[in-house]
Amino acid sequence: MQKIILHTDGGARGNPGPAGAGYVIFDEHGSTLKEGATYLGHNTNNFAEYSAVVLGLEMIEKHFGKEVCKDMQVVVRMDSELVCRQLNGTYRVKNEILKTLYRAVLDRCATTFPHITFEHVRREHNKHADKLSNDAMDQA
Repeated sequence: MQKIILHTDGGARGNPGPAGAGYVIFDEHGSTLKEGATYLGHNTNNFAEYSAVVLGLEMIEKHFGKEVCKDMQVVVRMDSELVCRQLNGTYRVKNEILKTLYRAVLDRCATTFPHITFEHVRREHNKHADKLSNDAMDQA
């Protein structure tokens, strides 16, 4: 089974404030396949963290195709402990806006990514995605 590693990060300056999301997609050997960043306007850091996951998963699906994604192992790594624990079912999602993004991730997992895991990593192990999210915030 092919393995893909997705690093995501989102942030907001001022929280809420100018927000950005970044993602990097690696193959199992550590080679970068795709990366991207998006400015998200005036939002919260948690909105940006979820948006980064959504954008990264969308890009994987676009890059490989839905049918191929169903047979690959996807590991999503992020430095947001809150979002990681929510996606793993340890914490509940209380915020209504975040519930929409949370459901979008879970729906995509159910239809396209049945072999997905979410892992929390320390910030120093997520530098590339962090840089991309900061680059997006700089567009404000």
